[in-house]
Amino acid sequence: MARAAVPGRLSVPGRSTGRLSWRKAVLSAAVFETPTARTLTFDVPDWPGHLPGQHVDVRLTAEDGYTAQRSYSIASASGLRITVQRLEDGEVSPFLTDVYEVGQPVEVRGPIGGWFVWRHTDPAPVQLVAGGSGIVPLMAMIRSRAELGVRTPFRLLYSARTPQDVIYADELRRRARDDRGLDVQYVYTRVRGSRVGVADLNTHAWPADFRPAVFVCGPTGFVETVADVMVALGHDARSVKTERYG
Repeated sequence: MARAAVPGRLSVPGRSTGRLSWRKAVLSAAVFETPTARTLTFDVPDWPGHLPGQHVDVRLTAEDGYTAQRSYSIASASGLRITVQRLEDGEVSPFLTDVYEVGQPVEVRGPIGGWFVWRHTDPAPVQLVAGGSGIVPLMAMIRSRAELGVRTPFRLLYSARTPQDVIYADELRRRARDDRGLDVQYVYTRVRGSRVGVADLNTHAWPADFRPAVFVCGPTGFVETVADVMVALGHDARSVKTERYG
């Protein structure tokens, strides 16, 4: 997911906060999740590790020296993977989805961010609400939960235009079946002609009296609406963490 650069402090197990430097990364694998979303796996020999929910800056340099950089949420539990949604008028995403090939280098800087993160030591149930490619950092949380073998109850409400627009569709289907304590629900906005609203969150989200940790990620309007509804349903505003793009 492409995201706006958000000031944040580095917060990684075993690594102190400090100035971040650019590292060389090489694309080692790539797969399309949908016709417009591509997951990129990087080989970064000195990658320090990250927390689920953090992001990374990616910098491209052309032969004439021109550079462009964007921030992307990290999709993986370990190692470095991002998922890029192509923007038709974008400067960087069309290259990463359609041109960038295995074996080619880029520079990465990160991990970045210490607030919109899930820590497996937190026993609170977790509510994830994703809009479109906002699933990316939330998927890192789901994958981390499985990789660490913890049983914290997770619920995901994923809003997408159609079933064909669901990123990680096969993996989410498998995890909903096999990962105990993970519940996945979908809202297809183009199919039903309406967006996520009070009824969806009241039905599929943890009740406020369960005091869940809430993570909401997606387009700005979506995030603001969901956060407002969650607070209106009784959730403590301090427990509703948001990440937006666009």
